[in-house]
Amino acid sequence: MDSWVNSAEILGSDLPLELSGTGNRRALLMDALREAVRSGRLAPGTRLPPYRSLAADLGLARNTVADAYAELVAEGWLAARQGSGTRVAERAAPVTPVHRPRTPERVARPVHDLVQGQPDPSVFPRTAWLASARRALAAAPDDAFGPGDPHGRPELRRALAGYLARVRGVRAAPDRIVLCSGAAHGLRLLAEVVGGPWAAEAYGLPFHRELLASHGVGTRPLGVDADGARVDGLTRRDRAVLLTPAHQFPTGGPLHPARRAAVVDWARSTGGLVVEDDYDGEFRYDRQPVGAVQGLDPEHVVLVGSVSKSLSPALRIGWMVLPQRLVAPVVAAKGEREPFSSATEQLTLADFIESGAYDRQVRRMRQRHRRRRDQLVAALHARAPHVRVTGIAAGLHAVVELPPGTERSAVRAAAWQGLAVEGLGDYLHPGAEHASRGPRASRAHRAGGADALRAAGPADASLVPHRDGLVVGYATPAESAYPEALEALCRSLPPAGPPATTPAPAPPPPPAAP
Repeated sequence: MDSWVNSAEILGSDLPLELSGTGNRRALLMDALREAVRSGRLAPGTRLPPYRSLAADLGLARNTVADAYAELVAEGWLAARQGSGTRVAERAAPVTPVHRPRTPERVARPVHDLVQGQPDPSVFPRTAWLASARRALAAAPDDAFGPGDPHGRPELRRALAGYLARVRGVRAAPDRIVLCSGAAHGLRLLAEVVGGPWAAEAYGLPFHRELLASHGVGTRPLGVDADGARVDGLTRRDRAVLLTPAHQFPTGGPLHPARRAAVVDWARSTGGLVVEDDYDGEFRYDRQPVGAVQGLDPEHVVLVGSVSKSLSPALRIGWMVLPQRLVAPVVAAKGEREPFSSATEQLTLADFIESGAYDRQVRRMRQRHRRRRDQLVAALHARAPHVRVTGIAAGLHAVVELPPGTERSAVRAAAWQGLAVEGLGDYLHPGAEHASRGPRASRAHRAGGADALRAAGPADASLVPHRDGLVVGYATPAESAYPEALEALCRSLPPAGPPATTPAPAPPPPPAAP
């Protein structure tokens, strides 16, 4: 028989039943139904169409479909009851869905989420955003609805230039700003234009390092301490350095003023580039605002930012404030047309900023995050006074420092509690060495500027003190869920006592609820 293909919709579920191959049509239909059940496309209990309807849709004889149904009922794949039609049997062959491999830390879907990186989506300012969208669309020029300019809409670049100058101390005209779909997109473009190798903070997002590596740009770790990145480890071979100066991610704390001056001196003397990831620079609580490093030297620093933390990652809007010499190459790498960000959302964000709604939203979220942070600190003080919380003066997360050797067991204990939380070690650069650095260079480095680079020397600047801890994000949970998430966190922490020399075993699962 010739090769034969047809399809039908199963009860309007938009799940097509495909029959293909050669041979007996009843056998082909039975094979297709078995595969649909086996793969999970037809779940147990799903009602199938009457055999007359399926026969008409597939162009088969009624008896062919009826016989196929009957044989699959006999095999146990389907079940037929008078008055309820034919359904997928509840005890049909087990479904094997496609998953990421499970690990001990993710044995089930978590009940509580304290993973850093995402604001609570329920607090998106829908009413204010809608008002800005209406005003922006009413005032939009006709060219806004044509092919997009890869620079980004001029209205948003003007609004960002004014906002970043006022709030972050950035020095840039609108023509230095190129819009992108987020920090990751900006890093891709810079990797393509700048090339490698890059230096990067020893603690940072693995995703960013992997992204650069996928574009042929290797990264070399710089040590991190209480004053931020050890920029004295930079060399002339490094084409760029990726930093989080406003609030080192994830350990916390701003880059020391002497190191800010030193990294700019390095860029000037070597022709290197400082890539400043300003991911949460707007959220500070117990300190004065820290301006962007870009303001020290706009020709050697790129500021990368987005609205993913202040508004929502779903908007897919970010920006790069570039040295003049990089604007044209970055735009060329982006392409002839805007490939990602919607022009209407760019126009809406421009109005949102200029109307003052963005400032109001940031203030609102700053108050909310500070309250969340204070709840976290209070809960730990009451339930686990033996642990230390750091990195809490700014940002959307804190680091709960743990006794040596207890980090992985704490992550496993959290999983048993239904809590998603990450260990500090998950963010460590794979090339970083776990060793303490002596005090000589730290004292010299604080002396300031280029003198610090010469005094400390780069020989051991990649060495990183071993630290155990949990990175606790306090922005994601809903208000009603946050207290329970903190309770689960406190139950997961190791008890007070002498430091462990070996990782503690995972605790047994909690007893089932009655």
